[in-house]
Amino acid sequence: MKAVVLSEWGGVENFSIQDVPKPIIKADEVLVKVNAFGVNPADFKTRTGITPYSKKYTHPIILGWDIAGVIDEVGSDVTNFKTGDAVYGMVNFPEPGNAYAEYVASPAAHLALKPTTLSFEEAAAAPLAVLTAWQALTEHGHLKAGEKVLVQAASGGVGHLGVQLAKALGGYVIGTASGKNEAFVRSLGADEFVDYTQNTVEESLGDLDLVFDTAGADTIFASASVLKSNGRLISIAYAAMDKVLTMRPDIHAERILVHTSGDDLRTINKFIEDGKLKITVSQVLPADQIADAHQQLESRRTTGKIVLTF
Repeated sequence: MKAVVLSEWGGVENFSIQDVPKPIIKADEVLVKVNAFGVNPADFKTRTGITPYSKKYTHPIILGWDIAGVIDEVGSDVTNFKTGDAVYGMVNFPEPGNAYAEYVASPAAHLALKPTTLSFEEAAAAPLAVLTAWQALTEHGHLKAGEKVLVQAASGGVGHLGVQLAKALGGYVIGTASGKNEAFVRSLGADEFVDYTQNTVEESLGDLDLVFDTAGADTIFASASVLKSNGRLISIAYAAMDKVLTMRPDIHAERILVHTSGDDLRTINKFIEDGKLKITVSQVLPADQIADAHQQLESRRTTGKIVLTF
């Protein structure tokens, strides 16, 4: 089979398309013929060797976690899937997922049936981002109907899903992005919009119940400043939470790491099937343009998600 192989840590020049052996599945796994795979900021950070996940790899390696495809083979202990099922999921995160390949071996527990309303490209764009948004808002943020929630970087891969899920859960949703993305963010269901290039959130907002910060360390202190006492700040960035809590000891603040869950995807499927959650794919590229995909992600100006196919 063909796969995108990374020869060593560093830049995108270390990627190449190679022929590699097809995976052999374990009893609790399925073999997926991949129709499309997604890329995420975690991918390019891992590529450079700077993340904790990087230590789990030995070169040459196959990066990636998000896949959508059709089951080609079923392990002897798997009872909830069959050959020919269309599935999607985030495979093994944060362990190596080997997703940039034509075939991927995945634990059955990490997958869900692909909603019929999604294309394979849309499904491949979803898992890591939608699981991050879902777990941030529910497991960690405990969002309740009627609460005011701010989503930082609301037009991005995780942010655009966070806006929709927060709205579907009954929140009053405010999104931040640059002005050119205002119409997009409002189309997702945002009740208010803040153009961060024109106004700071500190100037525009206050007394919020929850902030879901997908933007990074540059916004973490501003996010904390607009919360009411006992408000909750959930961040996906490697930010200094100790400093945040020193500034705002009256709030709850934590940095989360998404975890793989086929069960969560099955719950999220209901929102997708009901039309309350749409996955925005900005580009579908051939696998040999993986370098371009990583460089676009690193620019931090991508709207929605980038997906690749072989």
